[in-house]
Amino acid sequence: MAPGASSSRLDVYRKVTETIIEQIEAGAGEYRMPWHHDGSAVSRPRNAVAPAFYRGINVLSLWAAAHRAGYTSGLWATYRQWQLVQAQVREREKGTLVVFWKQLDHPIQAYTEDAPEDDEQPKHRFVARGYWVFNVAQVDGYIPFDLPVLSEDERHARAEAFYANLNFETRFGGDEAFYLTSGDYIQMPLFAHFRDAGAYYGTLFHEAAHATGASARLNRDLSGRFGSEAYAMEEMIAEWSSAMACASLDLTPEPRFDHALYIDSWLTVLRRDRQAAFHAARQAQIIVDWMWANQHN
Repeated sequence: MAPGASSSRLDVYRKVTETIIEQIEAGAGEYRMPWHHDGSAVSRPRNAVAPAFYRGINVLSLWAAAHRAGYTSGLWATYRQWQLVQAQVREREKGTLVVFWKQLDHPIQAYTEDAPEDDEQPKHRFVARGYWVFNVAQVDGYIPFDLPVLSEDERHARAEAFYANLNFETRFGGDEAFYLTSGDYIQMPLFAHFRDAGAYYGTLFHEAAHATGASARLNRDLSGRFGSEAYAMEEMIAEWSSAMACASLDLTPEPRFDHALYIDSWLTVLRRDRQAAFHAARQAQIIVDWMWANQHN
């Protein structure tokens, strides 16, 4: 598929959302979603040419594409970018859509990967531009370079330090994990209650994502009741935040035991509103950025 911008903004929303829906449906039987990777380099998609990781909805889109195709690397680039490093996309390979937003009516027309909430800010106009990227598994002639890999103990120690810097009150015990808004604390079962570290940290950062919604932090509306679309959106935001945070720490998240309760509601929201995935991914990226901004403590 030739590189280039997609036909319209609504077309971009539709194509990306359909890809995510397709892969959620494919994993529904065992509750394994596109963001439950195997710990390989696919866990944090990055550009093979520019020194940057993908963000927001592009992370979810590339995870879904890698999940569907069985790619084991998170390296992506456009057709022309691969040519810049003397690599060639093979014939008949299909690209994966990523999105950038171009700000119009501005002296400097900036591009961003994060979906703007421009419906609430009419003074700024953004146009969604879709571009096709190809995984390193789809090209010939590219010589990858090895990145340093931390040991499992080092990754766990880094995750513990990362979480400690968030300064959330955390109580351990019992068999339930939740964030209590009225008390502003996180309740977690002991580490030994989880089948592995991936399940533990995936759950811990899921609840931490909820905690960022407090009025003193990112001030999201956490009043949605179970079964409502607002509740489904907050759970999707927290789940994607956890996956992104784990990926940034080189951790392997595992499916939560309660995914079965949420999958149908996620699909309902995504099918009804083609912008829901973009909003959820943007909020998830904001949460992970907030977490990393608090690492100076």
